[in-house]
Amino acid sequence: MPVIASTSNSSRQARVFATSKLWQGLTGLLLILWLSSCQATTAPSARNLNVQQDWELKPGDTIGPHLVTGSLGDVSIDLGGAPLYAPFSGDIEAAVEPHCVIYSTAEVPAYLFRFCGLKRPRYGPIRAGQTIGSGPYLQFATLRRQPDGTWIIVEPSTGVLERAINPNAVTQTSVTPPDKAPASPALPN
Repeated sequence: MPVIASTSNSSRQARVFATSKLWQGLTGLLLILWLSSCQATTAPSARNLNVQQDWELKPGDTIGPHLVTGSLGDVSIDLGGAPLYAPFSGDIEAAVEPHCVIYSTAEVPAYLFRFCGLKRPRYGPIRAGQTIGSGPYLQFATLRRQPDGTWIIVEPSTGVLERAINPNAVTQTSVTPPDKAPASPALPN
């Protein structure tokens, strides 16, 4: 009898050992699969805009080790890490300038909007109110298409910016195009 008990104990130990090795192998395989799915997404090919104005400093330039993220014609907004939302349904493309995206929408077809300063932006089609990205700050520029196919930077629309930083503003139905907005009242002397 003791021999049978010893045989069953050793076969039980062998089964436990084999089962534990199987679980270790499956766990390792699952870990490898999970880690391989965490690859960084690459940005789509960048859209190069032919802007008529040519300033000395432009987004993408560097001064010493510091990256220029805005220039003449850009509006700077402190996002404080908050998200930036699509003001309308449209498309997000990578820009040639580092850390910038180009947003286009059929709602205002003669315009493009350049958003710089966002971390991990979303690319491709986007619905109104969806998050484009977030970051500590936003450099925003409005570009209008010219008859010759070039673009010029124009005064931005407050309505578009409000919709981009406030998801509740997206439910509004109309926004005045940037160059049709009423002029600011004259300041008293």
